[in-house]
Amino acid sequence: AAALSCRRYVAGGQCKSTAKLEGKVAIVTGANTGIGKETARDLARRGKVIVACRDIAKAEAAASEIRAETGNQQVIVKKLDLADTKSIREFAEKFLAEEKELHILINNAGVMLCPYSKTADGFEMHLGVNHLGHFLLTFLLLERLKQSAPARIVNVSSLAHHGGRIRFHDLHGEKSYNRGLAYCHSKLANVLFTRELARRLQGKSQRKAEFTANALHPGSVHSELVRHSFVMMWLWKIFSFFLKTPWEGAQTSVYCAVAEELDSVTGQYFSDCQPAYVSPRGRDDETAKKLWSVSCELLGIQWD
Repeated sequence: AAALSCRRYVAGGQCKSTAKLEGKVAIVTGANTGIGKETARDLARRGKVIVACRDIAKAEAAASEIRAETGNQQVIVKKLDLADTKSIREFAEKFLAEEKELHILINNAGVMLCPYSKTADGFEMHLGVNHLGHFLLTFLLLERLKQSAPARIVNVSSLAHHGGRIRFHDLHGEKSYNRGLAYCHSKLANVLFTRELARRLQGKSQRKAEFTANALHPGSVHSELVRHSFVMMWLWKIFSFFLKTPWEGAQTSVYCAVAEELDSVTGQYFSDCQPAYVSPRGRDDETAKKLWSVSCELLGIQWD
């Protein structure tokens, strides 16, 4: 009984919403495995899902499994490599040409604990994929989301944001690099991006928050995210009982994407399908504004 209640505690909150997404379109990045795949599976029971992944073969395998299970043929694979801005622009261009609407964007894909490396554009890998890639993707799809409102942007962050700081003097870790901290920094960037995005969107929209942006911590999930670290993989195996399954980990993403009670909630951070504590650094509006302008500079975009 103790084991069971412990397991239940680990499992955390569940998304109770039965909201259907008929005629609606959702994009989930990194949906070929782990939390992203479970998020796509759930949304596929409700409406049309675009599975946006770097590895097309893996994505097709995941998509056909989801189609078979949900009976929804509208699970579509598109290539998206967040470590390459050219790929992000191509993805957005194709999507905008093919889809007239976009109601939900779930920025889920991420890298964790990778050895020092850079993206195609010379960004440190964690910051480049987890923050800048999704920042650019959101920018490119923003008008379509606005036209389709009510629309939601969901950024998958992490409890690890508590350990992060935005090191403007060394954003790409060239002076000093620690892969654990690099991950934390990128997850803090997700929280700050969400905060500043929500602030800007609220100013733009006449009707109350028909267009929202929220971030979340999925929980400590048994997934492939730790594949770059032998020690973490070993710890994950030992403590798997205390880790969420990918399905449990996807609950808060789904909740942020569909729950009716969040219709006009924006700029918040959730965990276990409820509001959660954000670190003081994650609430720093000055850093959020500065990160926004630095991100625009790095990506060569103007986003006012």
